[in-house]
Amino acid sequence: MLRAVREQFRALDCTEINTPKIVATGTEGGTELFPITYFGEEAFMNQSPQLFKQLMVGSGLERVFEIGPIFRAEEHNTPRHLNEATSIDFESAFVDHHGAMDVCEAVVTAAYDAVAANRADELETLGLAEDFAVPEEGFPRLTYEEAIERVNATGELDEQLVWGDDLSTEAEKALGEDVGTHYFITDWPSEIKPFYIKDHDDDPDLSTGFDMMHPTMELVSGGQREHRHDHLVEGFEQQGLDPEAFEYYTKMFRYGMPPHAGFGLGAERLLMTMLDLDNIREAVLFPRDRQRLSP
Repeated sequence: MLRAVREQFRALDCTEINTPKIVATGTEGGTELFPITYFGEEAFMNQSPQLFKQLMVGSGLERVFEIGPIFRAEEHNTPRHLNEATSIDFESAFVDHHGAMDVCEAVVTAAYDAVAANRADELETLGLAEDFAVPEEGFPRLTYEEAIERVNATGELDEQLVWGDDLSTEAEKALGEDVGTHYFITDWPSEIKPFYIKDHDDDPDLSTGFDMMHPTMELVSGGQREHRHDHLVEGFEQQGLDPEAFEYYTKMFRYGMPPHAGFGLGAERLLMTMLDLDNIREAVLFPRDRQRLSP
């Protein structure tokens, strides 16, 4: 699976990078950070290569990808959460969120095609060969508003969703059963997306953020990034983050960053959904969860 992902990124003229996993600040705030002591200073295990890969697209490389570990101090103890996971990340200059979704779709499709072509016997043994595919006509793209309406129309939830609600596990399941294949949710409310996601120019209440979904769960989060320095700093302040703590990141934006977009894809979740596994730990050699510090 990962070989196919790498080959697809390279076919799209991407450069593979490796970014720091010990950082001075969190990507998305401090509630999900693992703190460590770094030679007497406070540091953290990185939640995401998000900020670093954005800096790369302004460096001249312009189109990059990374496959590496991420660390989330989430309290979740579910069959689909890990505290140490592998993230498949992409970032490109001069594309919008639509272009990033195109790349995401191409990468996931390439992974399915490669596994189907090279592991037919194993898929047959697992009873997955017959339906092992993604839609040839492409992944449907629903707006957040359409997704809310379709979830509510299923009648599967105890309470109707309203604008601004995030999708619960039950809502994702109901929508996935309704759609029946991989799909995107686009145009999320700005208030529930991270500070670095750009809002629509003609409607600041709507973001360019998107999620790519398997019928059973979210696999990808992405969007077009805010490349304008003043708007980026405003986003930090709105989410209660200190812009000065992110000076290493915002400094380049002062001198002009190209419009850019990207996404992060959970490798273990991709494999889990590919193989219809009940627990994400079955997709990891040495799973790391709340109760498991040693293998």
